[in-house]
Amino acid sequence: MQAALLHDTVEDTDTTSEELEAKFGPIVAHIVQEVTDDKRLPKQERKRLQVEHAPHCSQQAKLVKLADKLYNLRDLNACVPVGWSAERVQEYFVWAAEVVKGLKGTNLALEEKLEELFKRRGLQL
Repeated sequence: MQAALLHDTVEDTDTTSEELEAKFGPIVAHIVQEVTDDKRLPKQERKRLQVEHAPHCSQQAKLVKLADKLYNLRDLNACVPVGWSAERVQEYFVWAAEVVKGLKGTNLALEEKLEELFKRRGLQL
């Protein structure tokens, strides 16, 4: 639960992995590190790496990724960010489906909820 709440901390703040480890321990810090994108890379490269790395994450990191994707996609359905076209939203769903494919077999309940969202967008896992 801690790793899920902290999953974007290193990516989106000045907090370091070392600080997370000191406050929350090595297990939480490792899970957060597994799901952290390297913001120094271009966006398309970060997205490609998420797809590539998803199948190789720990079980705990896969759960965090599934829950994060579910939350993000539900949020995107409820409120499209300013400046996002319908095409951009659909592209995000297509990319998210590719990430989720690499996480299959992790948690049936989360995967079923994600599959419902993808089906509504004409996508299959």
